[in-house]
Amino acid sequence: MVATKPDKTGMEWIEKLAEYGFDYAELPIAQLMELSDGDFETLKKRLKATGIQCETGNNLFPVTMRLTGPDTNIETIKEYAEKAFFKEASLGVEYCVFGSGPAKNVPDGFPKEKGLSQVVSMLHEIAGIAQKNGIGIVIEPLRKEECNLINTFEEGVELAKAVNEENVKVLIDFYHLTEEKESVSHIVKDGREFLRHVHIANPVGRVYPKVFTEADYGPFIEALHTVGYDARISCEAYSPNGFDKDAPAAVEFFHKYFV
Repeated sequence: MVATKPDKTGMEWIEKLAEYGFDYAELPIAQLMELSDGDFETLKKRLKATGIQCETGNNLFPVTMRLTGPDTNIETIKEYAEKAFFKEASLGVEYCVFGSGPAKNVPDGFPKEKGLSQVVSMLHEIAGIAQKNGIGIVIEPLRKEECNLINTFEEGVELAKAVNEENVKVLIDFYHLTEEKESVSHIVKDGREFLRHVHIANPVGRVYPKVFTEADYGPFIEALHTVGYDARISCEAYSPNGFDKDAPAAVEFFHKYFV
């Protein structure tokens, strides 16, 4: 969803999600953590009233929290994770998306290998916190323009293997895959074991998908079918024409090609 209010959660569209036939909401975790207790309870009531559940959450860490570099503090990270996963569980969230490009971007002059090691250790530490709340973590590869660490599904799988925790798997985002020119063969190779969540957007403008011919969706969809992926797909995109115009078209697109 496209957030239009100062809280940047996108919760203003919850009722519209139900109206247009979406199955669930994916809300930004770092922004939800900034809500007052009262506003958080209001969110829970709105979700319950519409029948829309917040099954996934993205943007796990705020941009101000350092996950790599000399200024990381694992105790601060764990304290945040305890609160975040507890709150997410209270919404019914099953998977939290670990993209968090600004937080995990390796600072200039800091060894990238050491930054990667820090992320592996951090995920080890928070996987148990997520597990006790009944939550899985999905690693989101991001294009190089947004982060200099974990840019492809293939690299995400290698990270998940290094972490070696049952509840730490990988997400594939069609936009980032397209931007990185990554082969869908990587999905076919490791998707059955590691793929647990999908994001999609029309890569031309990173907008809501509408028609099959606007992008090269075919190989991507075929790869998902090949590995038997039949779980959630979130639309993570901009809405230049307005949510009321773009959202219904996106729902129709999903039903036609993914259901």
